[in-house]
Amino acid sequence: MNSTYTALIGKEGDWWIGWIQEVPGVNCQERTREELVDSLKAVLKEYMSEDLAYSSSLSGFEQVPIRL
Repeated sequence: MNSTYTALIGKEGDWWIGWIQEVPGVNCQERTREELVDSLKAVLKEYMSEDLAYSSSLSGFEQVPIRL
């Protein structure tokens, strides 16, 4: 499954900081922009694999799309 997420990134002093807008808690801080983007990808991938493992352990539950 390929999905696109939005990374909000910026430089604060000597550090690049950023987070994934759609996934609260996925945030990183690195010395370079490239390292930051790589870290965000790695953390998001880890988060999504943990979330998928957790979701698959919930037998008897269904996923329902909610639109706002």
